Amino acid sequence: MKYLYLLYADESKMPAPDSPQMAQQEAAFGRFYDEISQKGLFKAGDPVRPSSTATTVRVRNGSTKTDAGPFAKSGEQVIGFYVIEAKSEDEAVAYAAKVPSAAVGAVEVRPILSA
Repeated sequence: MKYLYLLYADESKMPAPDSPQMAQQEAAFGRFYDEISQKGLFKAGDPVRPSSTATTVRVRNGSTKTDAGPFAKSGEQVIGFYVIEAKSEDEAVAYAAKVPSAAVGAVEVRPILSA
């Protein structure tokens, strides 16, 4: 079954670009990617730009309304996603615990509906 990982972190605590801490974070994500790729679990994934670049879209009564910024206005924002294929929810959760952002933020695991 496929699972979506939504990666959350407090953007105000993210390392600065080109800092040694960012290099360490990128290396940790690289190791995680290597592991799930080698095991055939990886299907898709990418980091996303900061929440300040988000646009929230709503359609009500045929009218489209957009708001600058993320849907949820909280300290932790979506910083990236993965789609993996796991044998069970237990396996999906076990690998989610290995995502580097799980140690400083959160990883939400959701089963993907299949046709």
